[in-house]
Amino acid sequence: MASDSDFIKTIFGLKMKQFRQKKSFSLQDLATITGVSKSYLNEIENGKKYPKHDKIAQLATALNCSYDDLVSTKLDKSLAPITEILQSDFFKEIPLDLFGINKNNLISIISEAPKKVTAFINTLIEISKNYNLSKERFYFAVIRSFQELHDNYFPEIEEKAKRYIEENKLSEKPHSAEFQKILENQFQYKIRSLDLEQYGASGKLRSLFIPEKKLLLLNELLDEDQKTFILAKEIAFTNLNLNPRPNTYSWLDFTSFEELLNNYYAAYFAGSLLIRKETLTQRLSDFFQNDQWNPILFENLIEEFTNSPETFYYRLTNILPQELGIKDLFYLCFTKKKHSDKIQILKELHLNQQQAPHANSTSEHYCRRWIAVKNLSNLKENEKLTEAQISHYKDTGLTYLVISTSQKNPFSDGTNRSYCIGILLNSTAIKKIKFAKSDQIKTVSVGVTCEFCSIADCEVRQAPPSRLEKQIFNENMKRSIQIIRKEVL
Repeated sequence: MASDSDFIKTIFGLKMKQFRQKKSFSLQDLATITGVSKSYLNEIENGKKYPKHDKIAQLATALNCSYDDLVSTKLDKSLAPITEILQSDFFKEIPLDLFGINKNNLISIISEAPKKVTAFINTLIEISKNYNLSKERFYFAVIRSFQELHDNYFPEIEEKAKRYIEENKLSEKPHSAEFQKILENQFQYKIRSLDLEQYGASGKLRSLFIPEKKLLLLNELLDEDQKTFILAKEIAFTNLNLNPRPNTYSWLDFTSFEELLNNYYAAYFAGSLLIRKETLTQRLSDFFQNDQWNPILFENLIEEFTNSPETFYYRLTNILPQELGIKDLFYLCFTKKKHSDKIQILKELHLNQQQAPHANSTSEHYCRRWIAVKNLSNLKENEKLTEAQISHYKDTGLTYLVISTSQKNPFSDGTNRSYCIGILLNSTAIKKIKFAKSDQIKTVSVGVTCEFCSIADCEVRQAPPSRLEKQIFNENMKRSIQIIRKEVL
């Protein structure tokens, strides 16, 4: 709960409701007996109001209980599990208001079956422990759900970015020097490049902001695009008054969910500064009118806006649904370390629905037929590799146009990354993208993980279909049991 006051009001409301229901009183009945308005009684039960001394005495008399029974924060056995939930971090960790959930309504639902709801919540906690779901990963999952709920599009941030571009006359393709000048002149920043590794920090620490001195330290290993993005985020933090905020990039620690949310808003604003919505929308529309897929033209399109494929691919998730009406899509970012065959999904986003490919936390093997994964394997001598594929998921019957770019990450010790955007090939997408059904693009049957894949004789299978085999075994057993029952009965 937000405070002790909130906790006390909530408990009082729950106890009053319990005593009222034991007497079989409606809210109107209690209002008639006590002379307290029905609307005020409703606010009390919902934890919004706490009555004064005289009103509590009236309520106690009407409900045939003592004054102390009502004001005590101790709940009886039937409601005891609610105290545990209210005093835990459950309501602190989950920003219910982001999803339009009224906290008091949720408490009311819990009060109807507290033991069952508590068991359910404890089950979720137990699952998170078994799958090593840290607080950080939980927060990021909430952020991702928040993005997906809004189609990863925030018009108010787009508008603020557009206004900032116009007011500061930013160039079409901004560079780091332009942003550095703004930070120094408008916001009195001091900016220095430094060898952060000499202090024991790994190469993953790209920047450190010291708020006491408005000093931004940049890792001298940063390339131009990385530096530009970090400076654009700093403009966002200051211009949008985002506080609390992280002081490091990459993410190392956090103090609250609000800090993580502000970090996301800053990144969104930065992307809007770097890649203009109107220009990208027009250029994408033109590109989609090509009859044939051309990876060189797509790479040229990326380079027209940025040298960072990651920034470009992620910006597509803002633009495609809202500006071009292509709403069913996914974005994935894969990583593969040097001298390792392990592929990991670092970032993911699913818009309009949970799309077919998704991250897996049980160390299963992602399908090697995915174009983004194949690109990573083929990225030996090339610094950048862009390809497209029509991926057909046999088990769901869904088919996607998937475009992927892989590149060596110059800022790491040999870790390569692969970015991909997958567009569900429904009637809308096929009308918008002429080359989507081109014979030039290879159609490949794919799965999600090897352990749950029904593709027979797969040439790149990394593990047997153990989960699928178990499911088939159970289904066969159920059919056998039905046959036995039919014969016996």
